[in-house]
Amino acid sequence: MHDYSLIASNLKNIVGENNVLKERVDLALYACDGETLDSAMPDLVVLPGSTGELQAVVKAARQHNIPFTARGAGTGLSGGATTVCGGISLVLSRMTKIINIDPQNQTALVETGVTNSAVSQAAAKFNLCFAPDPSSQTASTIGGNIAENAGGPHTLKYGTTTDHVLGMKVVLPDGTLVTYGTGSICRLGFDWLSLLTGSEGTLGIVSQATLRLLPVAESVETALAYFPTLESAAQAVSDIVAAGIIPCAMEMIDQLTINAVEDSFKLGLNRQAQALLIIEIDGSKLKVEREKNKIASMLEACEMLSFTWAKGVHERAQMWKARKAAVAAYGRLASHGYVLDGVVPRSKLAQALNTIKTIAEEHSVLIANVVHAGDGNLHPCLLYNGSNEQEVARVLKASYAILKMCVDLGGTLSGEHGIGIEKAEAMPFLFTADDLSVMEWVKKAFDPDLCCNPGKILPNPAICGESGRRPLARHKLSLAC
Repeated sequence: MHDYSLIASNLKNIVGENNVLKERVDLALYACDGETLDSAMPDLVVLPGSTGELQAVVKAARQHNIPFTARGAGTGLSGGATTVCGGISLVLSRMTKIINIDPQNQTALVETGVTNSAVSQAAAKFNLCFAPDPSSQTASTIGGNIAENAGGPHTLKYGTTTDHVLGMKVVLPDGTLVTYGTGSICRLGFDWLSLLTGSEGTLGIVSQATLRLLPVAESVETALAYFPTLESAAQAVSDIVAAGIIPCAMEMIDQLTINAVEDSFKLGLNRQAQALLIIEIDGSKLKVEREKNKIASMLEACEMLSFTWAKGVHERAQMWKARKAAVAAYGRLASHGYVLDGVVPRSKLAQALNTIKTIAEEHSVLIANVVHAGDGNLHPCLLYNGSNEQEVARVLKASYAILKMCVDLGGTLSGEHGIGIEKAEAMPFLFTADDLSVMEWVKKAFDPDLCCNPGKILPNPAICGESGRRPLARHKLSLAC
């Protein structure tokens, strides 16, 4: 057993009295991230305010063989910031400096506690922006974006976080500070940036990052279209891409979601539609006008109920509210929601959504769907009552059935939320035992003592180190019912 009172006293000398939390009521606030089905209390919460303090805390944790887990804003949806082996929750929310915006080289140097949208706000005066746009971008931090390789609606055209990170300072699990990347789009030698981005804080903790910025598009047009079936909406998505048009976003919601959003926000949505599709294009005025006309012709030829182009910024924002307010609107349908994340080939979207409907019926679970349709990234939300153990168990079984379906259709386990706790036991759906052994070897090469965010990604319980895995709801209930 560790003497956490003594350790807390030592850490207060590093980060200050008010930046070490040890009271149970405080620790409870850090027991989970946005994936609330699983929770595990840390033994301490520590909030470093600089890279130097972060290094010193990591070194102290290593000295006492205490596991530590980095945390940003806690908006993650796979349990990546949950301290499943206890120890220290290392919260980076004080590290919020935007160190430099370089308009000539179109880069931003930031600490990783900076929010995603704050980077774009700082770059806006130079007519630049940070392209990745997860739905939580007003709260989610750059460190979390890097850890999970976050994406968002505009991933289709602009890619995920890994396409926009040019360099990073990383505190390794032994407290060593290293710099990866050149700070430019040129990547020489081994691509450490790609290895670290999406590693979910299991190989080290990013303290600063150099980000690629992009010019704000000259012109943007947004359309909202209603369809009588999921199949017809999915076909429209495939047809647009097959025609050589790459919209910056194509987002779909199903009828259950349409009704929940309309009940909540009174946007004037068509409740009769089985699917709503938002299509956004951007670029030069000439290019956008040409693509707009082509998309209009294609939609008119589709099996479709209606479509309209936004007239101005306000109407565009209202269209996007139909998609971005979806998860909030689900609160009308159930006390708890479990937002899953999986990917299928774009051509299999309709099949996947129909299979999800079948899975929902088989497991007696209510499932609503929002979809990054352009890249086949599914976000089914499994709605349930968290106080009903049998219901939670059915949700878990349904979630694994959906993940297995994604892999069987030629897709993968995650498009942007990561593996975390949520999908660790599903990794064998996609990877062989040899594949997983190689991943564990990489983990141990960086973190031989298995102290850095243990218990994540890999299904092997041994990766929790000496403290052992904390009991989680999914481990208790996944085989029940």
